[in-house]
Amino acid sequence: MAEASGVVTVEKVRGRSTVTRCFFRYPLKLILPKKVGASQVDAVWIYALSYGGGIVSGDKISCKISIGDQCTASVTTQASTKVYKSVGSKFSEQILEARIGEEAFLALIPDPVTCFSTAKYDQKQSFRIVSSSNLVVVDWITSGRYQSGERWDFTSYKSTNCVYLDNDRPVFIDSVLLEQSLICSISERMHDYQVIAMIIILGPKLKHIQNQIKEEVKKMMSAQLRPPTTSFGRYAKLETQQDRTVPDLVASCSTFGPQGMGLVTRVAATNTEAVYAFLRTHLSSLEMFLGAPPYCQSGL
Repeated sequence: MAEASGVVTVEKVRGRSTVTRCFFRYPLKLILPKKVGASQVDAVWIYALSYGGGIVSGDKISCKISIGDQCTASVTTQASTKVYKSVGSKFSEQILEARIGEEAFLALIPDPVTCFSTAKYDQKQSFRIVSSSNLVVVDWITSGRYQSGERWDFTSYKSTNCVYLDNDRPVFIDSVLLEQSLICSISERMHDYQVIAMIIILGPKLKHIQNQIKEEVKKMMSAQLRPPTTSFGRYAKLETQQDRTVPDLVASCSTFGPQGMGLVTRVAATNTEAVYAFLRTHLSSLEMFLGAPPYCQSGL
């Protein structure tokens, strides 16, 4: 813990979720605003940012978060996490270790990672829970500064997320690795899509949100993937593959863990604004726990 860039502990104090310890050092900065959402909602908000507005080649940021029993906390950012160009073989790294207690809730809802040209980035996030813990994790990346012509132009991106039940029982392990190849570049593999995202939702308090997202994603994708026809009834001619346009956003859902305790949703979109809209819509119910809806002022 002495080597961590940041340490945050949230505990119950006089019946309220309270940050009882907050430590950070360069290049990490943590901000604890006094008020984000409704005052009657028991939740604390933590903003994580880096000096200089991004992560420099060779930076290693590590953070440890502990959410005590029956506490609620949200960890977010003020803007996208920029990963600057790499110098030589140096990687930029971020490591997060979180513990969520009984009937506690952690929402990790950052803006996306944006890797500049030639950047090398490695992210590891681990979450240790008990059966009554509740967790939301949004992990997403854009293709880079695509409006300036940088499309999936970074050298390497890796993100690993692990959830452990009762300290050491793995219930979810996921790793995304994007690397340039002489055979096929990342941009060629991604086609027109500029953003990919993963949303983890887990815990008994969030079961209704899981069910809602599953149903809404199923309806959305059924409508998008249904073969279109002309208006000539049973003599209709299916649209050719060349005539079809790429959907602005595609999504899928799957459950994981004992008794399907968790839900993972994966999204790919042609623009960042579409993912912001997806997150605002499908995570709006978290307002009852956090006091404010996630991403309500982002991507507008």
